[in-house]
Amino acid sequence: MRTSMLATVCAVGLTLAGNALAESALKVLGQDYNFPNKIDGLPTKLSDFQGLQINSFTTSDDVRISYWEAGEGEPLVFVPGWSANGAEYINVMYLLSRVYHVYVMDPRNQGLSQRVEHGGRISRFSMDLKELSDHLKLEKANYAGWSMGASVLWGYIDLFGTSRIDKAVFIDEPVSIYSHVDWSEQERLDAGGTTTSPERMVDGFTGGKPLNALVTDLVPWERAPLMDSPYYENSASFAQHFIQNDPKAVGRVLFNHIVNDWRDVIQHKIDVPVAIFSGEYSNNLPSQRWIHKTVPQSQLFVYSKAEQGDHFLMFKNPVKFTGDLRGFLDQ
Repeated sequence: MRTSMLATVCAVGLTLAGNALAESALKVLGQDYNFPNKIDGLPTKLSDFQGLQINSFTTSDDVRISYWEAGEGEPLVFVPGWSANGAEYINVMYLLSRVYHVYVMDPRNQGLSQRVEHGGRISRFSMDLKELSDHLKLEKANYAGWSMGASVLWGYIDLFGTSRIDKAVFIDEPVSIYSHVDWSEQERLDAGGTTTSPERMVDGFTGGKPLNALVTDLVPWERAPLMDSPYYENSASFAQHFIQNDPKAVGRVLFNHIVNDWRDVIQHKIDVPVAIFSGEYSNNLPSQRWIHKTVPQSQLFVYSKAEQGDHFLMFKNPVKFTGDLRGFLDQ
């Protein structure tokens, strides 16, 4: 669920959503960027990431969708979560682009994609993903969805099946954020339900209204601002410098996202190898164990607290994440 809350929790910088994008990232963003931490094996500045591009296409309902692209080889498509964007994937992309042709989609109303009032539903986001795949002419690819991005991927599978998916990756997303009042506690844990009030949850996420543990899972909000990893500090500062979210725009999909229940898709429609990532800091872990138990061809990766096993694990520990992901994809 929740996803780059960092983009909502923290202040952010420059809006580029109106530009036409079909250039190198350096040219699109208009300036170089020096990362705050020098880390061996990763770029010290944006211009060190040669070959990184930011491109775009127009959907069937006339929305410009941006996507980040780098590398060559087998295609690997990332779908960010709620309020998230491709800039946050800078380290992940750099590490994986040595082996794969990596794409990161900026969902509508997020990142560098167009802000619009229509299409605020997971089904439309899933259609956007399908149309991105069509635009890229991907007959077969690996897909990885983080947080709400996993829901977008489940919606894609529900609508279009798995014929164009080689392997799928789901990163720390509850199966149903909305907790039905007639569920047992075990059903709630299996689904990952954290709220019985979608309206209050939306108000808290987009309007700054008070949040408590009865409204939503507070752990991601507590973990998001912690710059407890130099990798995370680099990617977060880069995203904050260049991306500005509009709370009203990102909020348009949130209610629909909260009330979707994906148990039937996971139980009946996933027939490709799956990797699931979660961690000891995450209250989503029981639901990730349920997905692992339910999907026959699945592997579960649980990161310890020492391994930065929270909702932002792939940004806080990108070296381990990309290594584990490569191991799964290369099997």
